[in-house]
Amino acid sequence: MRYLTFALGKGRLVDSTMELLNKCGITCDEILDKKTRKLIFTNEELKLKFFLAKGPDVPTYVEYGAADIGIVGADTILEENRRVYEVLDLGFGKCRMCVCGPHEAKELLTHREMIRVASKYPNIAKDYFFNKKHQTVDIIKLNGSVELGPIVNLSDVIVDIVETGSTLRENGLEVLEEICPLSARMIVNQVSMQMETERIRKLINDMKEKLDT
Repeated sequence: MRYLTFALGKGRLVDSTMELLNKCGITCDEILDKKTRKLIFTNEELKLKFFLAKGPDVPTYVEYGAADIGIVGADTILEENRRVYEVLDLGFGKCRMCVCGPHEAKELLTHREMIRVASKYPNIAKDYFFNKKHQTVDIIKLNGSVELGPIVNLSDVIVDIVETGSTLRENGLEVLEEICPLSARMIVNQVSMQMETERIRKLINDMKEKLDT
């Protein structure tokens, strides 16, 4: 039996993912050891391998077959737009993708005038403004604290993930429009889905069952 390989997005999702897998009888305690230098973790008994990757890389590993299965936020799946199957909404890591800015910027979103939008998610921002709002915008990609955009007059608004909104409020910004709700998702490589249908389907069903309880 060949190994099934999981790519897990680093960070907060890992603990919730392993908790869910534990409920399904799949364990790999090593992966939660913060001191470990290992890159690949194996469950020999179930023929499973796990590795941690930066969120945006997870869909890439899955598309190219380096991982059969990936667990990552919906924001990353939308932004990276890779050829993968999205098979399950895991329901944790909930947040929203929003257009945010100072209160007075709300006006700019109604007139369809040219505005500048800063975001770590240029593809999501572009899709929203061009295809849904039909508003021409200048999109500026940032990697760090996007909230700075409107504060230092780099942009009129930002497109970013919002959980509680406290960072926005502390910086005099607010949610102006919601683009979509987000949560952790399970994605599968297209070839793996055909080659290992039975094992992957069982896994999906087991996880679904545990999510519902």
